Amino acid sequence: MLSTSTLGRIKEILQRISKGEEITLQERIDLGKLADQNPTIETGVRRAQRLRQNQNATHKIDHLLNDLDLVSADPESTFKPKVDDLGEWFSGAPSWITRS
Repeated sequence: MLSTSTLGRIKEILQRISKGEEITLQERIDLGKLADQNPTIETGVRRAQRLRQNQNATHKIDHLLNDLDLVSADPESTFKPKVDDLGEWFSGAPSWITRS
């Protein structure tokens, strides 16, 4: 269980990440350790990174996907149907996901 002061510090760091503001290396290390132990904090980190990347999202659907945590935090991992083959896109996935 995290203390109230620790939770407040985490929220403040996540807000700065989502706004694209500077955070220290030590804050990143501490946040990474906490995120490894707590899935809620890990989700918060992903959401903050996504908000930073999608600050200029204008479509309501983009906002909905962000709010539902359905968008990848890594912009390089998105599927591009005109360029990518779906089978190749899943080639690095576990065997139970790939085609047989």
